[in-house]
Amino acid sequence: MTALYLTEDDVAWLLDMETAIEAVEESFRQLGSERADNQPRRRVDGGNGTKLHVLSAGAEYLGYVGYKAYVTSRAGARFQFGLYDGRTGQPAALIEANLLGQMRTGAASGVATKYMARPDAKIVGCFGTGFQARAQLKAVCSVRRIERVEVYGRHDDRRQAFSDEMSEFCNVPVVPVHSPEDVAAEKDIVICATSSHVPLFDGHALAEGTHINVIGSNYLSKAEIDVTTIRRADHIVCDSLDACKLEAGDFVPAIEDGSLDWSRVHELADVVHGRETGRAHSEDITLFKSVGLALEDLAVAVRILEKAKIEGIGLALPY
Repeated sequence: MTALYLTEDDVAWLLDMETAIEAVEESFRQLGSERADNQPRRRVDGGNGTKLHVLSAGAEYLGYVGYKAYVTSRAGARFQFGLYDGRTGQPAALIEANLLGQMRTGAASGVATKYMARPDAKIVGCFGTGFQARAQLKAVCSVRRIERVEVYGRHDDRRQAFSDEMSEFCNVPVVPVHSPEDVAAEKDIVICATSSHVPLFDGHALAEGTHINVIGSNYLSKAEIDVTTIRRADHIVCDSLDACKLEAGDFVPAIEDGSLDWSRVHELADVVHGRETGRAHSEDITLFKSVGLALEDLAVAVRILEKAKIEGIGLALPY
């Protein structure tokens, strides 16, 4: 068997959001059945502002193991996913993984939205105008019949460009707004997908029944939501307790002041598996916090590889 090298362009051709959501949902279901294993991210400081980040996973049901490694520096970030046959240990693929990561992060929020947002949710508030926000919004629109999106970002030109692009991409009106509180207020779903180090809005602005996806921070020093939002949330779900204890800065202030105990936070795998509920009543405020799991990358990478083989895409690698 020949290992394949797949580029970002290959991934863009082979992967769509519906496939990513399906793969990620199944990965959480299997994680809940203990047929998959996930290891949180580890970081190594290389000096001069450079860091190596590595996270890994294995899945019996998929028949593969793999890792995502990426380097961040002053010049930007580069992502790769290494995939191996779970039976033989032979290399199966090396995949450029920037877009893959965006899509799997969006897909995880799509799965959470499917299980936690009200079935009739139709109005979205979106914080962020970057690539992650793009995938988040596409995922939410894939699992709910969204009728209107309001978006806030710090820069007027980017906010308008994002609104124009996403209106066409999601086939739904996306309009820029100038107030963070307006984006949070009177929404069925709120997306937080920014690089902010401080909360984006006052949690008192949230209406009853809102579902919130919070994905921007994976450092303990960063938080997109405030303690009020945590206090008001009736159901709090995360992608991984182990990973969030290492990286979810959004929870830190609430834990420190006693507003939150980890016993209140459940894992998405348990919600998908049916052991926990993501929403009990229509008026509940629900919160999903994601820091990103290698298992999500693995599940999506396998789908990409399977399709690449069918379509004859990819560069053969020696091993």
